[in-house]
Order: sequence, then C-alpha cells, then structure tokens
Amino acid sequence: MPDSPQATLLIQTAFIGDVILMTALLEYLHHAEPATPVDVLVRRGNEGLLTGHPHVRQVLIWDKKHRKYAALWDLLGQIRAAHYGRVVTLQRFASTGFLTAFSKAKERVGFAKNPLSRFFTRRVPHHIGDGTHEVTRNLRLLSKAVPTPLVPPRLYPSAADEAAVAGYAAAGPYICLAPTSVWFTKQYPEAKWLELLATLPPKVRVYLLGGPPDVAACERLAAASGRENVVSIAGKIGLLASAALMRGAVMNYVNDSAPMHLCSAVGAPVTAVFCSTVPAFGFGPLAPTSFVVETREPLDCRPCGLHGHGACPLGHFRCAYGIEVGQLLATLPVDVARTL
Repeated sequence: MPDSPQATLLIQTAFIGDVILMTALLEYLHHAEPATPVDVLVRRGNEGLLTGHPHVRQVLIWDKKHRKYAALWDLLGQIRAAHYGRVVTLQRFASTGFLTAFSKAKERVGFAKNPLSRFFTRRVPHHIGDGTHEVTRNLRLLSKAVPTPLVPPRLYPSAADEAAVAGYAAAGPYICLAPTSVWFTKQYPEAKWLELLATLPPKVRVYLLGGPPDVAACERLAAASGRENVVSIAGKIGLLASAALMRGAVMNYVNDSAPMHLCSAVGAPVTAVFCSTVPAFGFGPLAPTSFVVETREPLDCRPCGLHGHGACPLGHFRCAYGIEVGQLLATLPVDVARTL
C-alpha cells in the first residue's frame, strides 16, 4: 500500500471571523484531497469553533497573551516534529511567516506580502479592495483555479450545541440581532438598533447575541427596547450554539463582524450592516439568503479604514446614522413583513 500523504497545517491566528472564513479551505481540502490529514493553528480562545470539526485532525493553539514569543518558538518545535508536508499561513504577518518559513515542510505557502515570504516555496499575490472575497484570496493559496461556485465556510454545531438553543428556538418565530463589534465604527449605533426593535413585528421574539464582553450592551439594549420578547442571551451560549440558533431565525441582523460569518458558515439568513467598512474589502456575507445594507449617501470619507476605528475620525459617523431602519426592515421575509 502507498504511504499515507503527509499532513497539511493551516495557520490562522487572527480573529474569530478570520477562522470561520478559513473553514472554506477545510471543505475544499476534504473534497480535493480526502486522504490528506489537516491540522489547524489558531490563537487561544478560538479553538472552540473547531470542536468536533470532521475535517480537522488536530488543533494547535498559540497563546498570544502568555509568553507570546516563547510560545511561538515552542510551536515551531512542535510543527517541525510533526513533519508536515505542507504548511500554509493565511496571514501577512511575520510571526506566522516565521512558523511557515522555518517549518521544514516541503511546501511552504503564503501571501507575497508576508515579510518572510522569500522563504516560502509558493508566494501568492494579495489584494484588498477590488471586490475579491477573502475566501477566494485564501483558496488561491491551495489552488490556482478557485472552484466555482465559491466554496463557502462551514461550521459543525454539535448535538449539545443544538440542545443548548432548542428551548429558544421552540418559542416561535424569532429574529437574532448581534448589535456589537470590536470596532466602534463597524457598529450600527444603539439608537438605530432601538429604532429597529420598535418597528419589528411585536409578536416576533428577538434574541440579542454576543460574547461575554457584549453582555452589558445587550442587556442595556433589551431593557431600553421596552419589549418583553426582546431577550439578551449574550454570554450564555457559545459560538457554535449561536450559529445553530441563527440558522433557525427568520432573519439575523448583524454588523460587519464575526456573527455575519457565523451565518455564512451555517447558511443562516442574514442582513449585514456595513458602516465605515465596505463589502469590496472582501468580507461580505456568503449565506444563500444575504443582504448588505449601507448608507445611500455618497461619502468621500468612506471607507475610513480596513478594520474600523474607536470613534468616527471626523466626528459625524454619517456612514452609520445615514442607514435608514427601513432598509433593514425591507429584508424581512414577506410573511413576516406583512405583520408590520
């Protein structure tokens, strides 16, 4: 019998949304190279996204908050000891370039913008702003011919995740709303979310979603809405459970942030609000039922950055306040919209 192929290591130690989008490569490899074992390296805190993932053999973890660079060196030793046949970094930073360049893998792949890409065996161009989706950019690391239609990211909530949200889902038709973002200028303002909540059909339950850092904001929004059927479950369920709940919603309202990618990864209907950022950066929704909502006002200052800011650089935040709630309501399914 021929020897089993050497394993591939995918490196993505950025944010939650980046890890979710990386899962499209897992789907691609599963179909293109089903015999190749695949490991993934993520930052500590994001490993839960891949719990029970059927196409991942092992998850390696980089703890960036404790002995960051000593841990990086330890990881290099672990990677070398694994004798990977291919190491692929999805990032353009020196740290992951270091792990890739000196991995001793026969194939060392990454973007040409990585400072250590001269040590890669394959360097791939990277462009942001031309409308190319991040999934396409990432797939080009594995294949010159990106499959059509585009391979979507995918997550696999467990039976326990499904059970954790079964009670919420059984309460009747519901909407999920993820109102926060790490970046202020990516976040639809609280006053606008309250305006939306006041206009949504009164009989439709609304669940506010978020992680532990979002609990206060979600509870404040639920209280300020004055609606008994607006419930904050921020911090009460994990990411995969959130994805399972969003899959059953009549609509999910999100910012340009991780919950949008959760929807893409489970095929959940989604309306994505883009404030200071634009879909042309390549991070738009990929779910079958997807809507992008932006201000209709032409603004010379938009986009003001790839990731957003802690405050509007010009102080007016018109890219967010200019988005009308009616634009969000227009994406509701017809049978729900009729109850308005």
